[in-house]
Amino acid sequence: MNKKVQVQDLGLRDYKATWDYQEQLFQETLDLKIRNRREGLNLDTPNHFLFVEHPHVYTLGKSGDISNLLVDEKVLAAKGATFYKINRGGDITYHGPGQIVGYPILDLDNFFTDIHKYLRFLEEMVILTLAEYGIKSERSPGETGVWLDVGTPFARKICAMGVRASRWVTMHGFALNVNADLGYFDMMIPCGIKGKAVTSLNVELGKKEVDMDEVKQKLLKHFVILFKAEMNEKTEV
Repeated sequence: MNKKVQVQDLGLRDYKATWDYQEQLFQETLDLKIRNRREGLNLDTPNHFLFVEHPHVYTLGKSGDISNLLVDEKVLAAKGATFYKINRGGDITYHGPGQIVGYPILDLDNFFTDIHKYLRFLEEMVILTLAEYGIKSERSPGETGVWLDVGTPFARKICAMGVRASRWVTMHGFALNVNADLGYFDMMIPCGIKGKAVTSLNVELGKKEVDMDEVKQKLLKHFVILFKAEMNEKTEV
């Protein structure tokens, strides 16, 4: 089993271009798994972890409800935002500058074949990272992602998640609000869950800005421990 993970920080990159790149890596891994099975080979399948920031964009999962987007395309265009229907689970999600988006493209056969455990580990990675900033976060029963003050009138989401998996190969991932412009969340019902607020790490810390690279390094540190992974040197593409 190959537990090495190639990390790439893509910087600020268009959502569709990043989606296409994800699909390319995802398909390469699937093709290798199929070849291994067909030809009786045992070639290592790769694992990737992409970091990216996106320009303002709204994405709707395959089971999502378009009515959770509260504005039309003209309003989105005026705000410099785009919209895509995509093939992950979950409902509507916003991505934008100041948000760390992580796309692990892993062959879970290299780690463990349990998609629920995979999601819980991603949540735990975020929970442990936020704890380093003195922020107590947790899971909300029945709602994927990471939240603050669960079970109170002040419950608010700080990290959204939605994944796709085929033959135990994953894509899509998580979006952690670090220095996010929360006004963009007002144009949708986040994840289709009414009456729940959204927050960002800088807001919770009372800071104008939090060091994004520092947060990424903390996320990777906890990912390595949880997944018993080995990170290859970061590269940019």
